[in-house]
Amino acid sequence: MLKLKRISFIISLFILSGCKSIAIPVMISHESNFQKIPLGGNAWVINGAEITKKGLENWTNSNQVCNVYFKVNKAGKLKLSVFSVAAKSKIKVSISGKSKVIELKGEAETMAGEWDIVKAGYVEIQLVGIEKQGLTFGNITDLGISGSCVNAETSYVKNNEGNYFYWGRRGPSVHLNYNTEALENIEWFYSEITVPEKNDVIGSYYMANGFGEGYFGMQVNSETERRVLFSIWSPFTTDDPSKIPADQKIILLRKGQNVYTGEFGNEGAGGQSYLKYNWKVGNSYKFLVGAKPDGLGFTTYSAYFFAPEANQWLLIASFKRPKTNTYLKGLYSFLENFEPETGNQARQAKYGNQWAFDAKKGWVEISKITFTADATARIGYRKDYEGGNSGDGFYLKNCGFSNETTAIKTTFERPLKNMKPQVDFAKLP
Repeated sequence: MLKLKRISFIISLFILSGCKSIAIPVMISHESNFQKIPLGGNAWVINGAEITKKGLENWTNSNQVCNVYFKVNKAGKLKLSVFSVAAKSKIKVSISGKSKVIELKGEAETMAGEWDIVKAGYVEIQLVGIEKQGLTFGNITDLGISGSCVNAETSYVKNNEGNYFYWGRRGPSVHLNYNTEALENIEWFYSEITVPEKNDVIGSYYMANGFGEGYFGMQVNSETERRVLFSIWSPFTTDDPSKIPADQKIILLRKGQNVYTGEFGNEGAGGQSYLKYNWKVGNSYKFLVGAKPDGLGFTTYSAYFFAPEANQWLLIASFKRPKTNTYLKGLYSFLENFEPETGNQARQAKYGNQWAFDAKKGWVEISKITFTADATARIGYRKDYEGGNSGDGFYLKNCGFSNETTAIKTTFERPLKNMKPQVDFAKLP
């Protein structure tokens, strides 16, 4: 059993004995279902402090507010403690508007108190510095929780095995996997994306047209930069593009005006292209990707982007992939966050009007999907992810610690729109 320090607030009981009153401390300690939440994978902070693998660091100012999240599957009592290092300070701990002030004294576990959690779902704990004797309010490494609302189903990033502090703070990625069982040789894949107002969060990648060897969509890269990005993986498995043998490198054939091309790594490796383009929330954007095998061990992949602002198809790039002889397979879309610092902010998009051009059947509308999510969702560390039907299309949503979760491998079907893509392949740039 864990030996926990019984440091807590005092409830004063007054025992009258003549003219004297005696204060008797009542100790509050954790229960046997104690769990430890590492801030390195479950916290976000504003105004200059940092969340590192060690937790909350460089916490020097009272306007540097830290929020920590975990999810419970039932209401009940919550007992909370704070693990600090090198601290001598006072901080305020708040849950659902109810606050308690505690004193941190060096490397210690400090009991913060007990709260009532009135319903199942995500719990947000806010830490605010009040007074400090040193340069910082201390480094906060973990929070301890126990009580009747805590059980084996309580959800948060448990540890950093598999680099999950990074992946957990990025949040879960979600996918639409398209049913194309009736199609054989898919030469082209067309789809549309609309991002609603206030959902263009930095770090978002709204991927429209994915397939076995690559992906194509649009991103929010900073406050001032947005991209339309198209990438093809090398057949050589590595995260380091410099290690790809010469005969397995992705070959650039063509690129559009103002399009950057190069290599990428870290999540597989291969050829990358992107156009800096200031796409707008509320507008619908069209994506078209094609595959053409030459029968000699190479397949050429080409990506085109149509924006209402440009009113024309724009070539992003054409790449040749070696050791490949295939048409488009495994069609899918996804929504991911690639910026850990925004993993506490919700974002979503609508995905609609999907079509495949089959070599024998021509344009065929795709109306059935299977919803899936990445390892962060499947392991249960994050449960703020959704997907499914949205009007005459589909939607994907992730991050933000909402309490809605779509079951992985749920299937959905949208109504047929019969709005065939207006594409003249002979006139594509």
